[in-house]
Amino acid sequence: MTVQQAQAIHVQGLEKSYKKVSVLHGVDFDVARGSIFALLGPNGAGKTTVVRILSTLLKADAGTASVDGFDVVTQPASVRESISLTGQFAAVDEVLTGRENLTLVARLRHLKYPGKIADDLLERFSLTDAAGRKVSTYSGGMRRRLDIAMSLIGNPPVIFLDEPTTGLDPQARIDVWQAIRELTTHGTTVLLTTQYLDEAEQLADRIAILHQGRIIVNGTLAELKQLLPPAKVTYVEKQATLEDVFFAIVGDDGKSAGTADDHSTAAHTS
Repeated sequence: MTVQQAQAIHVQGLEKSYKKVSVLHGVDFDVARGSIFALLGPNGAGKTTVVRILSTLLKADAGTASVDGFDVVTQPASVRESISLTGQFAAVDEVLTGRENLTLVARLRHLKYPGKIADDLLERFSLTDAAGRKVSTYSGGMRRRLDIAMSLIGNPPVIFLDEPTTGLDPQARIDVWQAIRELTTHGTTVLLTTQYLDEAEQLADRIAILHQGRIIVNGTLAELKQLLPPAKVTYVEKQATLEDVFFAIVGDDGKSAGTADDHSTAAHTS
């Protein structure tokens, strides 16, 4: 396998402006197959813009990008067949049951045995007991897990999770984290955008900080922590946290991290 083939996502020199407002200024990063890559940044940094370009919903002004080996500009149909996109709000039908939501998507994608596909995903995401209940009765965490399960119908090799735990309570966030970890055990590549530092710290194999339209640091959690020396307090060595690294790099502008990112649309793309 070549270096290029080992990367599920390749982004180089990505630029994007909305009228006179420049959002991306030459973004570069790669995402290894079967890994979780977190794109972390403050409000308005351009995280959702990157996801929209990679999912062929938006065209970049400059630069190149490929997903699963397909160019997002010249091979958009192949890219869409290789991905699924889940936005900030669960795209589920509240009138239907959990099982009916999954079965419907499987049928729309012309897959064989939609009932079995639904049952397997319900079990995988710990929703079997709620399979026959209307989604309107689900908690926020259950809806999000169902949303992610729907994204996996058809086994897309790459999934984009854009702010997947926005608005969830702490326990629901933990449940969704477990669902995200489960994805990579089946070989799925995950590009996660998040406004939560602890989320990136808990989930990601690699973390890139996007600030003012540029990737200013990209590495493993251990590599990022090495950017700040340990602090010594009463002879006890304190290792830098991701939060320490983040604010040391982006300064006061990063204080807006923790608020919602630029608007994204919840969609399942295949």
